[in-house]
Amino acid sequence: MASATPAGTLTLADDLTISRMGYGAMQLAGPGVFGPPKDRDQAIAVLREAVDLGVTHIDTSDYYGPVVVNEIIKEALHPYPAALHIVTKVGARRGDDGSWNASLEPDDLKAQVRENLEHLGLDTLAVVNLRIDSFDGTSDESVAEQFGALAELRQQGLIRHLGLSGVSSAQLTEAQAIAPVVTVQNLYNLATRQDDDLVERCAAENIAFASFFPLGGFSPLQSETLTSVAARLEASPQQVALAWLLQRSTTTVLIPGTSSVAHLRENVAAASLELPADAVAQLDAIGR
Repeated sequence: MASATPAGTLTLADDLTISRMGYGAMQLAGPGVFGPPKDRDQAIAVLREAVDLGVTHIDTSDYYGPVVVNEIIKEALHPYPAALHIVTKVGARRGDDGSWNASLEPDDLKAQVRENLEHLGLDTLAVVNLRIDSFDGTSDESVAEQFGALAELRQQGLIRHLGLSGVSSAQLTEAQAIAPVVTVQNLYNLATRQDDDLVERCAAENIAFASFFPLGGFSPLQSETLTSVAARLEASPQQVALAWLLQRSTTTVLIPGTSSVAHLRENVAAASLELPADAVAQLDAIGR
């Protein structure tokens, strides 16, 4: 079982200990995660503040912008602190119109890894997630060819650890037969609970489960429940939703994104919010 506490760190390998409260860099790009940010200096300030607050887990991808976000990360933080781990994703490219287009050919996946290395200014990537799906639900389609291509780069030393994004339990099993998996990144939150079993599996196997869109998909009634609990605990609804995810399992990690220093501080503070049992029970009912 993982060594973890709600406000602490998670050790996934001898050379990989991350803060459970991470930071997702997606919002540092322009509108629609496309083009440059309105305020580049503010984006740099957010990244530096995240590190100052003890965040050692930054989630990014070269298709954010594209390229823009990784270049901002490099400008803000390079040379990187030894404890900082940058987790990136491959499996998509952006169209000239800002569209998101799957790109899963093995040769292009390898090219995407090299582009991430170049734009981040790294010789080795700490973790690379293979992005299969994000919004249309998962499937059991084979990932062996794609994951195998990344495993080759791991053997070459360009990647230290591998993960998966938008996958099913069956796809996780298939990937594990090729190379170790340290992270799974799927859509999961208080209101979207179809991956409950996968969350439990990841905890049992010491795999980080990174939930993205932690506040997405709430109905008005669900939002009312969350707001009520938050008011009772004198916290914001977002802080409560994040704290619930951290208490959901020992290997849940969070990558909330923001382009605001104040909002970043609020998110990080959620890692110290311990929900009482009655509040957890009330929140658990949201997803039923």
